[in-house]
Amino acid sequence: MLGYLLRRVLAAIPVMGVVALVVFLLLRLTPGDPAAVLAGDNATPEQLERIRASLGLNEPLYIQFFTWVSKLLHGDLGVSLISNVPVLQMIGQRVEPSISIAVATIIVSVVVAVPLGVIAVLGFSVPVFLIGYVLIQVFAIDLRWLPVQGYKNIASGFGPFLERLVLPTLALSFIYVALIARMTRASMLDVLGEDYVRTARAKGIGEIAVLFRHALRNAAVPVITVIGTGFALLISGVVVTESVFNIPGIGRLTVDAVLARDYPVIQAMILLTSLIYVTINLLIDVAYTVLDPRIRY
Repeated sequence: MLGYLLRRVLAAIPVMGVVALVVFLLLRLTPGDPAAVLAGDNATPEQLERIRASLGLNEPLYIQFFTWVSKLLHGDLGVSLISNVPVLQMIGQRVEPSISIAVATIIVSVVVAVPLGVIAVLGFSVPVFLIGYVLIQVFAIDLRWLPVQGYKNIASGFGPFLERLVLPTLALSFIYVALIARMTRASMLDVLGEDYVRTARAKGIGEIAVLFRHALRNAAVPVITVIGTGFALLISGVVVTESVFNIPGIGRLTVDAVLARDYPVIQAMILLTSLIYVTINLLIDVAYTVLDPRIRY
């Protein structure tokens, strides 16, 4: 197991290196000038040149890249061009709402969907923003059970934290419950015809035990894939959800950075998203070997 895990970690390193190079080149080669954004419309050519020099934009691309990577390796993600605040600090201030919503969503989705998927499947074609607005209309405006928008961190009290987490979590969970349920059902139908399931039934084992103890574990590999991939895809869902519910998370931070062409923030968020994907894929691979030890060989 340790050797398998080490090989997977080593394989992830060049992937992140390629992602870093692509992100750097993509942002540097797209139209637009960060110096012009900072200086404003009335800036003189001399002012623009001074800003470019201070940002290192006059250096050759390869020098800019290696300088950026060197700072990354030392934990320096740069400074926002707009707010002049370290990017790492900005992410730290915004990460709690996004992580809270994502974790709560995946917990609700798994708890509801896996049992449901043993017997049924749901559709999942409704856009998340539409679900969000319906939930706001019903539970916040009509029934007045929950606040419409906003976020309270957990330090403000678990009650206020939880009540502002309910609607965005339900909005995202609606889609992922359906997705996980459908995959669970399909996987269960595949394994229920296997010999070991028929043997278990022939021994007189109860149907619930057959389904959850024998069938579900062997059907769990594709389900784990969907759960892990769904958690990674929540990053895109969180961007929409945070906008609908006015939550100051990393999704909103990403949108604001793109609109303002704040290169350091955009680079950091793309790298962070890529790292999340790579890490989740690594955890999925480890889960595979736990569920089916044959995979590690």
